[in-house]
Amino acid sequence: MNFFERRRLLKKVNSLDLTPLRLLEHTAGEGAKVSLLLPRFQGTIWKPVFQPHVRRKFIPIKLDNFGSATWLLIDGKSNVAEISNRLREQFPGDLQPGDDTETRVANFIFLLYDQRYITFREFEKSA
Repeated sequence: MNFFERRRLLKKVNSLDLTPLRLLEHTAGEGAKVSLLLPRFQGTIWKPVFQPHVRRKFIPIKLDNFGSATWLLIDGKSNVAEISNRLREQFPGDLQPGDDTETRVANFIFLLYDQRYITFREFEKSA
């Protein structure tokens, strides 16, 4: 699916109805924190030349508590609204029903999408 088709689909759909899918692997850090593993030289013509000589094959991207909990809830089955409801249950003191939890979670998920760490199931079906 090209850029224009994705943009057209994103304009039509409610962001809370989208179902995110992970594209990166992760490792568990201290506590409940997660580090995403971004491959080095991803998609470049230099990958076959430099990849065998690099000690670390991945760049770790550390997430905070809310980001880690959100990442772990992205399972390919739950949509953004369900993820925000589960986060509200996990952090009852920090996230209240009256605040903009859905907006915060949707913004974070779209940030992950913009960085190409996740995609959406709706894009996979129409491809």
